[in-house]
Amino acid sequence: MHDVRVPVLIVGGGPVGLSTALFSQRHGVGTMLVEKRDGTSTLPRAPGLQARTLEMFRSAGLGPDIRALEIGDSHPDFEGGIIQAETFAQVAEAVTVERPSLDGPSISPERVMGCGQDRYERVLAEKAGALGADIRFGTKLVELRQDPDGVTAVAEEQHSGRRITVRADYVVAADGTNSTVRALLGVPRHGRGTVFDALSIYFHSNDLEMLLKDHRFILFYASASGTLTGLSRLHGCSPWLAAPLYHPHQGEKPEDFTDERCAQIIRTAAGRADLDVEIVAKIPWEGAQLVAERFRVDRVFLAGDAAHVHPPAGGFGANTGIHDAHNLSWKLAAVLQGRGGAALLDTYHEERHAVGSAMAAQALVRNRIRHGYATDEDKRSMVDDIIVTLGYRYSSSSVSAPADRPVLTPELRLEGEPGTRAPHVWLERDGERISTIDLFWDDHVLLTDSSPAARHWAQAARSVADELGLSLRTHVLGPDGELVPQDRDWAQAFGVHEGGAVLVRPDAMVAWRSPHPAGDLAQALARIRTSLARAAGHAPAPAGR
Repeated sequence: MHDVRVPVLIVGGGPVGLSTALFSQRHGVGTMLVEKRDGTSTLPRAPGLQARTLEMFRSAGLGPDIRALEIGDSHPDFEGGIIQAETFAQVAEAVTVERPSLDGPSISPERVMGCGQDRYERVLAEKAGALGADIRFGTKLVELRQDPDGVTAVAEEQHSGRRITVRADYVVAADGTNSTVRALLGVPRHGRGTVFDALSIYFHSNDLEMLLKDHRFILFYASASGTLTGLSRLHGCSPWLAAPLYHPHQGEKPEDFTDERCAQIIRTAAGRADLDVEIVAKIPWEGAQLVAERFRVDRVFLAGDAAHVHPPAGGFGANTGIHDAHNLSWKLAAVLQGRGGAALLDTYHEERHAVGSAMAAQALVRNRIRHGYATDEDKRSMVDDIIVTLGYRYSSSSVSAPADRPVLTPELRLEGEPGTRAPHVWLERDGERISTIDLFWDDHVLLTDSSPAARHWAQAARSVADELGLSLRTHVLGPDGELVPQDRDWAQAFGVHEGGAVLVRPDAMVAWRSPHPAGDLAQALARIRTSLARAAGHAPAPAGR
């Protein structure tokens, strides 16, 4: 017996859970979301949205809504990088300690932007709800049981105490670093553990506005107090955020940090004893590096901080979790709608566990470098932010790529290689300017050209898609095609020659490519059948992939 029947139950209503609901509903999959908080976030946490994250919202039809939340142009803040001085008042003498590459017009149709999750969570909740998601705030998960046919969960309304029994095909746990679902499943985590303890102090200060009004930065470290105090306002408006460290092993507790003490910490970091400070909120948190051993346990999937948590250096946290949601939602939709094989769901762990582990390692390296105790090996292992956020590579049974290659490369390589995000090329379609990234959402997509040598690919793709019951679109690119490249040659960008073809998954990740034409229709059928079946989870990966 149950009170609610739903295809996907989502536990946790932060950026990751709400994105899972939005993406799933956009794919035609019904969801119910339970979140123990009474509503969306009221604080501007996780304020940096990466280009790849914005591509995902763009593909889901949410691009203009999210971009409209930007206050002014936040790009100069990112260009300002991470700076450090003894005090905030000495900003003119600040040195740049890190200036990451985050986007570029030849890399992505989107740019990074600053926006606090208090704003974008509201939009995600509204849009997911409008698409039919059943979002229930003030409701916490208390029980979870799996069987071969589904999952039964019990949720409790916190104000009334009423319990609701939910029956779902699958559950997505996006309930944070202290995940109830992960604990119920008994999934262990591995990693460095606690790296530091910090206090996020949100505050208003007109004096600081005047002091720093002509300076733009991602993060400003002041060392005056003997420990680094970070200052940020990527979200574009008051309140400011200061994040000093505290030390539980020395007996310090969050409650020791009164408003008066916090104001003094900020004044010391600013180098101005008379700085006006109005404390808005104080949130203690733990900077830790831990990755769950498994991201899938039968019909339950871990995403976001429930799966991987790491220090905020790099701003990878919420973005990586949203990428988890994007990867998982199309796969759940394919399986639930009969278009994907059961093996497709296994690729969520294969792909995202490797990426989550790499992200956690890179965040830890950045934290060590910023705090001055990095080894030479740490410094050598650090790769640019754009590689971490956009250039990661999947190796799974869903892509035709070597199984043992590293997730991150020393240089950004978006060249159409299987397992990487499809290259961005501006196209003209019926007078409209679009990106290749805009072609990918619901279906697998085959890209080819209009040459006679390419005709077998399109014919084979249609035949195999019908045979496997898959949804697939074919696009012809080139001067004589339906899509006309505007800024560069698409074939060169994707690493193919005349008559070649590229198969791209719904998440814009390249599944397979043939740089050269098929010799005949039979050869094209064989190659397309293998690659498309693998991409949709209908075939086991060959030995060695």
